[in-house]
Amino acid sequence: MKNENSGRAYLQNVTEKLASVEAHQAAALRQAGVMIADTYQKDRLLHVYAGGGHTVMMVCEMFFRAGGLANVNPIFGHDISPLCQALKYLEIERSTGYGACLIRYYNLAKDDLLIIFHNIGYNPATIDAAAEAKQRGVKIIAVSSRHWRDNLPRDHHIRHPNKKHLFEYADLCIDDENPFGDADFKLPGFDTPMAPTSTMIDAYLAHRMVMEAVAEMLRRGLEPPIFRSANLPGGDQYNAALLERYRNRVKDL
Repeated sequence: MKNENSGRAYLQNVTEKLASVEAHQAAALRQAGVMIADTYQKDRLLHVYAGGGHTVMMVCEMFFRAGGLANVNPIFGHDISPLCQALKYLEIERSTGYGACLIRYYNLAKDDLLIIFHNIGYNPATIDAAAEAKQRGVKIIAVSSRHWRDNLPRDHHIRHPNKKHLFEYADLCIDDENPFGDADFKLPGFDTPMAPTSTMIDAYLAHRMVMEAVAEMLRRGLEPPIFRSANLPGGDQYNAALLERYRNRVKDL
């Protein structure tokens, strides 16, 4: 297969997945927008967490960026990020207790709203966070994959000891349709899949939730708290009021 043909095939793989999640998750995304708008209207923070590995990038994707919500409180698990040595993060995200510790540290409370990303949805760092949040009365939007939920063997060692999946804790489930195994694109003559799409799909879903939230805020006559690029002329000045409003409430600002 020529390189340009491979590129077209991969592009088709990505666009078909994006089209599928848009078609199948549109209603759930609208409901997520309502839940986020409710949170903003009550002057509460939108908490965002990811249960380890590359899904941690979704917390970065939603926090402190142009076009993003200013009331996002990122729950950063630095030790379960690829930035903190790969084999170390892999071991920590498979250890019980860490996820619950983060929810306690950020002190989530009853009726807070928490988005949890994890496109596998079984590891202890994900399940412990979801369980601790649910015990505290937190509302959970879960972004994960039904393919992993339905196909991972029950005795697989990455599972939390309780064998539960993230969707079992969610008030709202958004299926990112991440294929079992994550990467599913193959080149002729090479059997190992490559070029995973989950990061692109989850980022799309993250921004779609924000879009739906802003649309709902506008329907309610609210002023959406959206950052402008700090690199534009006047950007810092525009963002100053939002930062003043949230700087003492968002731990990582």
